[in-house]
Amino acid sequence: MGYVKLAFFVALGAFGFSIFRTVSNIFEVPPVPKLEEIWWGPNPNGKQDTEIIPFKINIPDEVLKDLRYRLKITKPLPSPLEASKQSYGINSQVTTKIVDHWLNKYDWREREKLLNRYPQFKTDIQGLKIHFLHVKPKEHVGLKVLPLLLIHGWPGSVVEFYDIIPYLTTPQKGRNFVFEVVAPSLPGYGFSDAAVRPGLGPTHMALILKNLMKRLKMEKFYVQGGDWGAILASHMSTLFAENIIGMHSNMCSNMSPKSILKRMLYSFQPSLIVDKKYEHLVFPFSTVFSKTLEETGYMHLQATKPDTIGTALTDSPAGLAAYIIEKFITWTNPNWKHTDASKLTEAYKIDSLIDNIMVYWVTGSITTSMRLYAEAFNKAEMSLNLDRIPVQVPAGCSRFIHDLVYSPTALLEDKYPNLIHVTDHEGGHFAALELPHILAKDVYDFTEKVLRLQSK
Repeated sequence: MGYVKLAFFVALGAFGFSIFRTVSNIFEVPPVPKLEEIWWGPNPNGKQDTEIIPFKINIPDEVLKDLRYRLKITKPLPSPLEASKQSYGINSQVTTKIVDHWLNKYDWREREKLLNRYPQFKTDIQGLKIHFLHVKPKEHVGLKVLPLLLIHGWPGSVVEFYDIIPYLTTPQKGRNFVFEVVAPSLPGYGFSDAAVRPGLGPTHMALILKNLMKRLKMEKFYVQGGDWGAILASHMSTLFAENIIGMHSNMCSNMSPKSILKRMLYSFQPSLIVDKKYEHLVFPFSTVFSKTLEETGYMHLQATKPDTIGTALTDSPAGLAAYIIEKFITWTNPNWKHTDASKLTEAYKIDSLIDNIMVYWVTGSITTSMRLYAEAFNKAEMSLNLDRIPVQVPAGCSRFIHDLVYSPTALLEDKYPNLIHVTDHEGGHFAALELPHILAKDVYDFTEKVLRLQSK
């Protein structure tokens, strides 16, 4: 019996030590990885062309004629279920109205002129021609001109930034600085080339964007982003802290194992980490998880089979519109799921929404854009453990309360130990397009705090 007891306690001790080691490993901060500059273009032995070439959008008439034909022959869509609103996905009546506007009222050539109003360029970074807007302030006498990298996400594009750029590049009363904005199309999105081989995930994409800024002779700069832009901004601040003056995000998050564990533990006492008025955005955990699951089915699909769904979306403009606009409905405000979505055109100009769809359609980039999800969730990318490495540069987080995830400050501080600015606003996921004046002001307010820190 004594041997049995001894064996039991030895086994128990070994189990406890194993649990301790596992927990310790979870909380241990991994080293910042060193990245190899991979050639992502079609010729692995090619020489990088460092020239920066002016670019104008000029879509061939044949592409527009083909689009018009496809819109005309859109099949009648199935009638929605009674009173279903947007709860089964985008209501077919909403899709029909969008397709009708696209076909009969939307004028691409006029929109093309508007989209060409900012200087655009392309340059070769690691074998890919990267498209970007580069907008300098017209007035800056006596002001500091600060370089700002704006990064979009999916299913967005640089179109999201057309209304916020004037706020950022126009001197603001009482401010002694203004921004010089660089807004790239991510690789595989819009007018930027896509990788020809697997592996271009968020980490290596962050390296491409850093090299783009270096090409523009901007060795130090501010970075701002939402959606993938938020992840890329965070990754850049982790990997290249010496280049980032300050990081601002309208989708700050902390998805480290430590954060997830703390979120679960705090569910027993929510008031410890979140204000009462925002408690419903975080707890009960089961409700939040259920809502997240409902809104992220697309993510599982795109992380596993992007080329399959990409075939359908590349072939059907109506399908592409439905797939993208659905996100602009429920990600702007989840309560719109229970409405006829009429508020969509109050929050956004319908032509701007179609501009964004057109960027995907005329470039045929919906499939290549969705591959980013597959590259983000593969073994090589996840083994880098960037989620577990704190961002040391000054950070600012602008939370829009109808976004997909609300992250309490107590959790963000683990990821951003130098978090100097946190605000909450009404609004949703696409803040730069929905509320450009509010997001721009928040970027200015954050930057003022960074400048004050620098002056001490």
